[in-house]
Amino acid sequence: MGMLSPYRVLDLTDERAALGPMMLANLGAEVIRVEPPGFEPEPGNALRYAVYNRGKQRVGLDLDTEEGRNRFFDLVRGADFLFENGGPGAMAARGLGHEALLGINPRLVYVALSPFGQDGPYAHYHAPDLVLAAMGGMMALNGDPDRPPVRVTVPQCWLHGAAESAVGAMVAHHLRERTGVGRFVDVSVQAAVFWTGLQAMIAHAIQGRDFERAGTALQLGTITLPMVYRAKDGEVVVLGNGATLKPMMAWLVRDGIVPEEWLEGEEWARYDVKVLAGEPLKYGYEEVLGKLQEWIQTRTKKELLEIGLASGVTFAPVTTVPEILDFVHLQVRDYWRDLEVRPGVVVKAPGPWVRAMCDPLEFGSKVEPQGEPAAREPRQVAGGEPEGTLPFAGLKVADFSWIGVGPITGKYLADHGADVIRIETSNPPDRLRVGGPFKDGVFGPNRSQFFGAFNTSKRSIALNLKTEEGREIARKLIAWADVVLESFTPGTMADLGLDYEAAKAVNPDVIYVSTCLMGQTGPGAKLAGYGNHAAAISGFYEVTGWDDRPPSGPFTAYTDTIAPRFLATSVMAAVDRWKRTGEGCRIEQAQMEAALHFLATELVEYQLNGRVPRRAGNEDRDMAPHGAYPVAGHDEWIAIAVENDAMWERLASVIGEAWAADPAFATAEGRRARKDEIDAKLAAWTAGQDGLELMRRLQAAGVAAGFVQRSSDLLCDPQLAHREFFHPMVHPEMGEVPYEGHQFIVSGYRSGPRRPAPCLGEHSMEVLLEVLGLDADEVARLAAGIG
Repeated sequence: MGMLSPYRVLDLTDERAALGPMMLANLGAEVIRVEPPGFEPEPGNALRYAVYNRGKQRVGLDLDTEEGRNRFFDLVRGADFLFENGGPGAMAARGLGHEALLGINPRLVYVALSPFGQDGPYAHYHAPDLVLAAMGGMMALNGDPDRPPVRVTVPQCWLHGAAESAVGAMVAHHLRERTGVGRFVDVSVQAAVFWTGLQAMIAHAIQGRDFERAGTALQLGTITLPMVYRAKDGEVVVLGNGATLKPMMAWLVRDGIVPEEWLEGEEWARYDVKVLAGEPLKYGYEEVLGKLQEWIQTRTKKELLEIGLASGVTFAPVTTVPEILDFVHLQVRDYWRDLEVRPGVVVKAPGPWVRAMCDPLEFGSKVEPQGEPAAREPRQVAGGEPEGTLPFAGLKVADFSWIGVGPITGKYLADHGADVIRIETSNPPDRLRVGGPFKDGVFGPNRSQFFGAFNTSKRSIALNLKTEEGREIARKLIAWADVVLESFTPGTMADLGLDYEAAKAVNPDVIYVSTCLMGQTGPGAKLAGYGNHAAAISGFYEVTGWDDRPPSGPFTAYTDTIAPRFLATSVMAAVDRWKRTGEGCRIEQAQMEAALHFLATELVEYQLNGRVPRRAGNEDRDMAPHGAYPVAGHDEWIAIAVENDAMWERLASVIGEAWAADPAFATAEGRRARKDEIDAKLAAWTAGQDGLELMRRLQAAGVAAGFVQRSSDLLCDPQLAHREFFHPMVHPEMGEVPYEGHQFIVSGYRSGPRRPAPCLGEHSMEVLLEVLGLDADEVARLAAGIG
């Protein structure tokens, strides 16, 4: 039995969107794939199909016959969810759209995933991965500044949308359970890709300029930190901040890289904060980073990882697919699950993306043959609450997490109605409070939109957990909460006396959620770090950039854009289980383990044929041309992806020049053979043309093309405007700023942030007096713990 065992899901997706319903299957829902009788995937999609359809039943139905439709409608009557990604209007044209099916089952949650949403100016655009990476803002941030922007070589965009579709389904489910009314969920891949921009998303509106692609450097508004350093046998990711610099200086002195006077010559523990704040430095920033590189290149990736684990300094190797499969930490954690890709051929595939101690996740070992699902009576839904009810109204959350994954997970709950109290301190503040973009470029812990984007709709209390008074207040908040979130290095909460066992002692039915880089157990558990480190060790750096250069992306903390979608889905499932049973749950997430589901096909493919994925600019195995080409303006680009020979013919017609009519280019094989020549000619043709106008002209001709958009472009993107994606709100210190919306629209429900992000400790007295019910004398006694 799983957390979602009472529910039935109908899955009409193709391999691009199958991950979303698989996530519900992993959580225990009965998922039924509806396919044509005798269906088998195309050879090029077979592995992806096998990976993302584990644990699902299959039923063969011809939906173009009366018998097939009637059998399908019977399934709809007993279903709780339906997922499809046929494209805007496609299902409605067959009489199978959400209006028709909600007429059959008024309590159905119908989830539709499409490139840009179901309507709007871009809704019908051709949008393969390259175009979505361009128009969602991802490409503008990836790559080296002296070359064109790049996508992640391994397609990612639809996976972001598919994972988000599971979140949207669960939000709509909680709303349905309260009101008794089914919902249509319109999920946009473009909006999901937008969220991979993290601090760059609305940077232009905050600091007056865009973040630009800068390889793997970490851009924090006032400084840019290199992240990738050369080791003896490859690259590692290390952040030159205070936690790293202080111990490393002793190693640099010991090995003769810097003189002994460096040890005490600078405040290394806060060196990066001094740089951010513009304070005077004893040793220059460039010089310090140069000395780090000099020392790092004397060690191998494995040596650096072991040194880091022993000392608490995070060195994350840039790993390859074979290295991931051999990673001892994952083996010790029993992560891999067997997958039978064809009879008698079994490989390892990614396993639990969270560890739910109440109901472990379930993974099938193969794609089941088509069969006939059991009949099921419609499930009764109590409902009764009025429209306007928020999905998580009344849910109480104590959010001890910081940086990215935990706060984003808490944001999902807060924006949809939960009372989320963010527990933080000024010493040290959340790392994002001291990272840009800062409003008007002015440094300050309440002026960072890096923090603001991930903490909307929450209240903030400042607690000093180093004092017993602060811990006493924390225990009171845990006793008050239904859900507790934390994202510290394993062992930290136990050292504070605030771990799961302590929480359970004061709150037996608590849902206690821990997320960290590598998980709570295993030889790599102590590897503390950020999504940048997780992206390197999870294999994403290896597949972003140019083959002849070190990695040049993905931007910032890439796995921080993947892991919250998995974690939020599981927390929402645990809340549903808690409402039904009254029982809490212990959930722990290793962010690496969640992220590997975005490389699942490549991990399986390597085991079958030895193919090792590697960064390759914008090249694609099948499509040509497939790249970014210059247009009018400074460093402006358009992405063009020719999906087939017919699309090349249409592109050649728009170009209208003799070279494009060359018969040698009529086939994909011919175009790939002369790829460099075509790229050069195509770049000469696009140069000087207006990028947006050229995109519209090519799309009107049936060619997949997308303008490579930055933050400044996305803020006025007509498709996002059509979806009312941005939400301007007045922040106490920053004034009116736009906040990013959600990636899905739920029918009959106004989704989005409810309040701006809080200032540090803004609600401390309110929480102590009104939430915890303390009197003035008690607050005075606990004053040492506040701040």
